[in-house]
Formats: sequence, structure tokens, C-alpha cells
Amino acid sequence: MKEIQHRSNCPISYSLDYLGDKWVLLILRDLIFTRKSSYGDFLASEEKIATNILGDRLKLLEKNGFVESTVSPEKKNKFLYRITEKGIDLIPVIVELMLWGSKYNPQGGGELIRKLQKDKAGVIRDYREKLLRRLKEQALQENGQAMSQ
Repeated sequence: MKEIQHRSNCPISYSLDYLGDKWVLLILRDLIFTRKSSYGDFLASEEKIATNILGDRLKLLEKNGFVESTVSPEKKNKFLYRITEKGIDLIPVIVELMLWGSKYNPQGGGELIRKLQKDKAGVIRDYREKLLRRLKEQALQENGQAMSQ
């Protein structure tokens, strides 16, 4: 896993130190806008990330607090990833990248882009609330499992 070396205190440079890698943004996209949560789910994305790069980026995202991993309750050798509040805070940034990309790549549209064009603030709020609610539910489940053991 590559270590983050901050080149300066410039806010753009600092942000790019974490988000300047296309794979990081695509993993975050999948965590935010789809129900993908496992290594296999991310491998199945149409961009075809290599296994070694995926593993590295998931470790990087976890180490820096953008995602958390847990062991799957069904399969003990499978990890499930979920976005943290720090990652959820990136929704507006990722939305703006999506809208910019759809403007210059018209084939890159879809239902989500149409919704964003109609009510960007509402869509961002809905995804944020849904993901925060899911985080709380998962934390409650994990606390309940820990208490029962």
C-alpha cells in the first residue's frame, strides 16, 4: 500500500493526495451509489480493476478512515466494506465529478444523472441520509452481536 506523503498544505493538493487516484474514486462511487460491499463486488465493476490494485486501494481507504471492513457473518474469510462518515462527506464532490463527466460524455448519463440534474441537493441529501442510517444500523447490529458473545 502506498503511503500518503503530503506535498503541501494546499487544500487541493491535500485532497488529491487521497482522491487523485481513479480507482479510489470508483470504489467510493460503488460504495455510495450501489450496494457493492465486497471484494468480489468491486472486481465485477465494468472498469475491471486488477486484484492487486483493488486490495491496495481498499487498504488505503481503510487506513485513512474512508471505509471500514468487517468479517462477513455468512463467510468468515470474506470481508465486507462500508463507507464511513468521512467517505459520506465526499458525496457532493463525487456528484460534481459525475455531472461534469456526463456533460462532456453524453453516453455517460443514466437515471442517477437525470435525478441529479432535476434535484441535485435532494439526491445528495437522500444518499447521505440513507448511508448514515445504514451505518447506525450496522453499528447497532455489531454491538448486539458483541454483547451476545
